[in-house]
Amino acid sequence: MLDTFFRGLFDTTLTNTIAPADFLLCVGVSLLLGLLLCGMAVWRSRFSRSLIVTLAILPAVVCVVIMMVNGNVGTGVAVAGAFNLVRFRSAPGSAREIGALFVAMGTGLITGMGYLGYGFLFTLILGAAMMLYNAVSLRPGTGGVTECTLHITIPEDLDYAGVFDPVLAKYTRRYSLAQVKTTNMGSLFKLTYDLTLKDPAQQKSFIDQLRLRNGNLEISLGHQDNAVATL
Repeated sequence: MLDTFFRGLFDTTLTNTIAPADFLLCVGVSLLLGLLLCGMAVWRSRFSRSLIVTLAILPAVVCVVIMMVNGNVGTGVAVAGAFNLVRFRSAPGSAREIGALFVAMGTGLITGMGYLGYGFLFTLILGAAMMLYNAVSLRPGTGGVTECTLHITIPEDLDYAGVFDPVLAKYTRRYSLAQVKTTNMGSLFKLTYDLTLKDPAQQKSFIDQLRLRNGNLEISLGHQDNAVATL
């Protein structure tokens, strides 16, 4: 009964079959290697939580895709075209959304090739892994602080060098100016800061203090894991 459940609908005598034990072994090792990759990636670096979760599950997704293709050139070309669709979501979406798309497309690939049992098993394993990784932070402890990205749009005649440093030093544990670029045909500057707030409850006070520096500011504050608020 178990062999029938994990047998492909389109299997023939020329088709290489995958044993359930081998499938579980490959997916399990891929998940472990994904966690190892996360540990190496976050060492002395800062990443959003959603990106780390995606890094942890992607090796398992790619592993299953390779097992399903298994040397079939036609299937490989079809898979490459299907996964190109992720590009249409990658620009506005977060890493967590892109990772969920990869998992969904991997599930569709498995079921589309007739391996319904493996599709069900893959969904359970990857779904449980994503729920676990989202529930348990994979980053080193941050003490409950909130990592955010701050965007400030200022007039071109305002000297931005150090003008916001007193406010940033008061309300953040750390901050860095990540990017400066011109916008609106060069008439405005857009500053991007990566920062860690001391107290997330003081976001409004933080923004009010920034506005006191210059009333003609456009300010956007969002969490790095996902865009929570635009102020």
